[in-house]
Amino acid sequence: MKILLSFFAMMIVFASCTQTIQYDTIIRNGMIYDGNGGEPYKADIAINADTIAFIGDLKDAKGKTEMDAKGKAIAPGFINMLSWSNVSLIHDGRSQGELREGVTLEVMGEGGSMGPLNAKMKNEMQSGQGDIKYKVEWNTLGEYLNYLEKKGISCNVASFVGATTIRENIVGEDNRAPTAAELDSMKMLVKQAMEEGAMGVGSSLIYPPAFFAKTNELVELCKTASEHGGMYISHMRNEGNQLFEALNELITISKEANIPAEIYHLKASGKENWWKIDSLIKIVNKARSEGLKITADMYTYNASATGLTVAFPPSLQDGGFGKLWKRLQDPAIRAEMKKAMVTNAKDWENSYYGAGGAKGTLLLGFRRDSLRKYIGKTLEEVANIRGASPEETAMDLIVEDSSRIEVSYFSMSEDNVKKEIAIPWVSFCSDAGSIAPEGVFLNENPHPRAYGSFIRAIGKYCRDEKAITLPDAIRKLSKLPATNLKLQKRGELKIGNYADIVIFDPATVQDHATFAKPHQYATGISDVFVNGVQVIKDGEHTNAKPGRFVKGPGYKGK
Repeated sequence: MKILLSFFAMMIVFASCTQTIQYDTIIRNGMIYDGNGGEPYKADIAINADTIAFIGDLKDAKGKTEMDAKGKAIAPGFINMLSWSNVSLIHDGRSQGELREGVTLEVMGEGGSMGPLNAKMKNEMQSGQGDIKYKVEWNTLGEYLNYLEKKGISCNVASFVGATTIRENIVGEDNRAPTAAELDSMKMLVKQAMEEGAMGVGSSLIYPPAFFAKTNELVELCKTASEHGGMYISHMRNEGNQLFEALNELITISKEANIPAEIYHLKASGKENWWKIDSLIKIVNKARSEGLKITADMYTYNASATGLTVAFPPSLQDGGFGKLWKRLQDPAIRAEMKKAMVTNAKDWENSYYGAGGAKGTLLLGFRRDSLRKYIGKTLEEVANIRGASPEETAMDLIVEDSSRIEVSYFSMSEDNVKKEIAIPWVSFCSDAGSIAPEGVFLNENPHPRAYGSFIRAIGKYCRDEKAITLPDAIRKLSKLPATNLKLQKRGELKIGNYADIVIFDPATVQDHATFAKPHQYATGISDVFVNGVQVIKDGEHTNAKPGRFVKGPGYKGK
């Protein structure tokens, strides 16, 4: 009897040893770029539910779903450090433009965020909508991000809380400092946002009313964010004539608030300032050597995209766009603004002047149908058509459209772009919404970075220009931003991490969007997984929406 029992026991052990291991998904025969910057290696990846379950040789395993990567690169999902998909994802949660570039996490909050909102701000957000209409069904930033997740999105989302939004909520749009009580209220809003999952505080200090905030105000907000493990990220106060002064302000905030700080879309704007990039790099490296955590991100183009209104001095934008709109109809103020637009200002950043004036200013978007015929033309061309000076034309267009008018300023050096890409502490962004070449998105010409910023890092600047190696490009697209944001289980191909995975052919990835024809998807990304679910298959969207609200380190929820 004992012999018989021993025989059955041996059979059970033998059967269990020879049983085939099964996973939900197996990706075979890929070259693994794990995000750490090291050389790739050939291996298979197994996914169970939303998690990477195994990396290695899986020849004896089976997957419910299997795919052959055929030697393509397999990388962690890319992270967009500056996304403007706040509204586009409400309209179309598929995030087509960015997923087709491999972006699996979009991080929003450049100064303005979708919360916290007071009643006045909610009404203005509702009434000030363009082509995309939606109900403002949230009050706080966390509620907005939960709203997106519940509505259904294909990408992951996160956000900084905007210093501009905090200021508008408590102070309004006037050029004044907050009272002590108001500053306490602002800090409480930052605390609430951090505990809801915000990544930190974001600022955009060239825009009204953001530029009315003094350094000490930003330090106080950042102290609260620092207490909750967050970081400070900033479109600095000046990217041109006062670039060094603006950088020193960011470093001061980092030091006094004891907080990591990142420079949004690193650049030296205006030909007269291009030489400054080398000194900027040295200043940041010195600060980093002294223990400060200073980083930056960038988009891979030599032209920016913003509002035509940044051609006007801050003093004339006190009180918000409504008051600016009225001032633009006052002959005396118009004369003052016309003069200011063509002045190489030292106390504010004149992007219009830095781009060489009207010939370097490309019109991208209007609200009124009657003005959309000018999309894709320079301000100089439109001024000639309308028979007025470029400066008068700019003011007239803003009044007629009742908007800041989206434009591109060609104000950066291509040599600097290559130099910035190679900096070890620089990650990438789009500074654009994730859109698609269809529907309401066709009503304006976006900056081509909306479709190509990340692919250019791999295709143009890594493969073609040799400005960076592929392993380091992938590190800067994934592990570096994930580390800066203190994300858990993302940014690296590692067992136990979330299965945000990109599969692509490094030899063929290519951006196609141009300023003349921007609505063109990038190609070469064959497959993308978000939280273990395939959202891009053989280059096409699967319509799956597994995206999640990714919380920051201060999150206090369940």
